[in-house]
Amino acid sequence: MMPGSDRAKPGDDVRDATSWWSRRCGGRDVLTLAIPLIVSTASWTVMNFIDRMFLLWHSTEEMAAAMPAGMVHFALVCLPLGVACYVNTFVAQYHGAGHPQRIGPAVWQGVRVGALCVPLYLMLIPLAPWLFRLVGHETKMAHLEAIYFQTAAWGAGAEVMAGALSAFFTGLGINRVVMIVDMSAALMNAVLDYGWIFGHFGLPALGIEGAAWATVTSLWFRVVAYAAWMMLPRYRQPYQLWSRRRFQAALMRRLLRYGGPNGVQMLVEVGGFTVFLLLVGTLGPQAMAATTLAFNVNTLAFVPMLGLGIALSTIVGQQLGRDRPHLAARAAWTSLWMAEVYMGTMAAVYVLLPNVLLLGHAAGTTPEQFRQLQATTVVLLRFVAAYCLFDALNVVFVSVLKGAGDTRFILLTTLVTSLLPAVVVWAGIRWFQWGLLSCWVVVTLWVCALGLIYLGRFLQGHWRHMRVIEPELVGEATRVAEDVLADRRKAASRPPASR
Repeated sequence: MMPGSDRAKPGDDVRDATSWWSRRCGGRDVLTLAIPLIVSTASWTVMNFIDRMFLLWHSTEEMAAAMPAGMVHFALVCLPLGVACYVNTFVAQYHGAGHPQRIGPAVWQGVRVGALCVPLYLMLIPLAPWLFRLVGHETKMAHLEAIYFQTAAWGAGAEVMAGALSAFFTGLGINRVVMIVDMSAALMNAVLDYGWIFGHFGLPALGIEGAAWATVTSLWFRVVAYAAWMMLPRYRQPYQLWSRRRFQAALMRRLLRYGGPNGVQMLVEVGGFTVFLLLVGTLGPQAMAATTLAFNVNTLAFVPMLGLGIALSTIVGQQLGRDRPHLAARAAWTSLWMAEVYMGTMAAVYVLLPNVLLLGHAAGTTPEQFRQLQATTVVLLRFVAAYCLFDALNVVFVSVLKGAGDTRFILLTTLVTSLLPAVVVWAGIRWFQWGLLSCWVVVTLWVCALGLIYLGRFLQGHWRHMRVIEPELVGEATRVAEDVLADRRKAASRPPASR
């Protein structure tokens, strides 16, 4: 049987004939993997939400500066982070194909990518003041942005290494570990935020710099926690996490071949979004603060969907490793239904109850100070509500394509679509005196277009025949299981005297 065949295998019909919830790759299977990851990503959402809220209480300018500085930092981390996190697809496909001995080496190649980043990002620290002055922000805001960026650079390598280490657990579907580690790190970050921003628990009051140090500390905690957990005997020995930790050139080339486009795609997409934020910053601190606040609230809906996306990529990778693309497609439609219900609910909340979502931010400021910011943010949340359902298409079908290895198409799409909105916004502000709402119209159309493009690619079906692991390994575990099942059936069909 050729890889990518959609024919059902022996035993597939045992659970396939049951309900949407209990059938193979149905609601129960998807949620079993997704819930711990949703909780994990939600914990980081809450952490960022609290981080911005504390900064707003401390200073509106610091809250406004944290968003563009954080996005510039993340944009520069995206390339190696995309490579490291793509270890998830390798782990999932090796696991599905029944080759656990290949998993440890794949994880360590991703960790090496992160280790190389540590000195590289520290070299960017002296360039930060020049960078934020270059984009034309006001002097005070540019100074605050530089402080945040310079501090966050100390955690860039940890962010990449943690991505590779967590991919070991997500690729295997052991997502409870990821949930525990990330929730612990998020709690640590929130506590340190409060201490370092305002000067509690014996810590100095550093404001925006303290918020960045809290994030750096929690990132390195994730690296230590994941590494320690992986070294437990039940993981270290079966997956050869220590004995095969050496550099493997062939495997690194394969990781860069598929993970490289994933990293460039992340870089270009986040880079385009970052340019948008920097351009909005030229409209003034109030426009930047409202945009930051709207995106901060939007993370309540979007970031948990990333947990669902990671779970879906894992299922797709495992099922393609087993040569069962029809089950991978079923998981995709199941995930889409869940994502649309959730995102639709959040869109209704953004339109009907926006002020409720802003109560925490308002608590630390005076009514006069917050009133104008609140009015603008409420309008921006209507734009968020307009593209929420299309964002669900984006998350779900990008996850399927990444789980299969279709990263070159994703990269090409990103190169074509992500730079255009930034150019349009720049031209609109420079020559046509666009305001904040015109900029948000462009972003909304961009998100909607991406969702439709990735839906079309999924329906074409090319992903069904793609794999990132060695072709000869695909479906080997399934073939062994089928042979065992056939032998048992033959034995059961023989007369008792011949057994």
